[in-house]
Amino acid sequence: MPTTVIPLPQPVLLPVSGSDAQFPVRRVYCVGRNYADHAIEMGHDPSREPPFFFQKNPQNLVTDGRFPYPPLSANVHFEVELVMALKADGSDIALDDALDCVWGYGVGIDFTRRDLQDGLKKAGRSWEAAKAFEASAPVSALRPADEIGHPQAGAIWLDVNGQRKQSGDLAQMIWKLPEIVVELSKLFTLAPGDIIMTGTPAGVGPIVRGDHIRCGVEGVADLDVAII
Repeated sequence: MPTTVIPLPQPVLLPVSGSDAQFPVRRVYCVGRNYADHAIEMGHDPSREPPFFFQKNPQNLVTDGRFPYPPLSANVHFEVELVMALKADGSDIALDDALDCVWGYGVGIDFTRRDLQDGLKKAGRSWEAAKAFEASAPVSALRPADEIGHPQAGAIWLDVNGQRKQSGDLAQMIWKLPEIVVELSKLFTLAPGDIIMTGTPAGVGPIVRGDHIRCGVEGVADLDVAII
């Protein structure tokens, strides 16, 4: 064990459904505007333009079912997403090999400080303060692809206080799961432990303290989150 000048950071580990083993996280990538209806509601062209990516920090992932409303923001939005967890490394990955890199799947929420994001966009600045803040990515336990396969279709949904806010289908993704891996691997060398949040359908909106979110992806997982 190396000697370090400060204590080593705690590893980020995600639970695995039905197992005591955990999934170690290396990086967190997110796909922007990957459902046409969401692109339209955000004021963008829904055509199949090249995908774009941004990142959250591994420490932004939380699994305790609690989202502490962040300071310096008064307009925080929910975005439900299918989550991919990778088991293999590579760059410039071929399309036929892409899903072989995936260990499993879960469901997560990409919480966004929309007011900060709007201001950063207008100023031409990057989005980290709007996306990569504390506890901004609640996630479910992961399920291995060996158990559930690679979901290409199925309902993705989110309720706030029992009222349906987001409702879509994985089949509506502009860039499909293997294509996401391919395109991301052109920009970064992917590795075991990488998490990819694959985009959200239409219906994103604000939450307030005291709200309760329930969301899920058909055949993958459900997730409950309390806004505190």
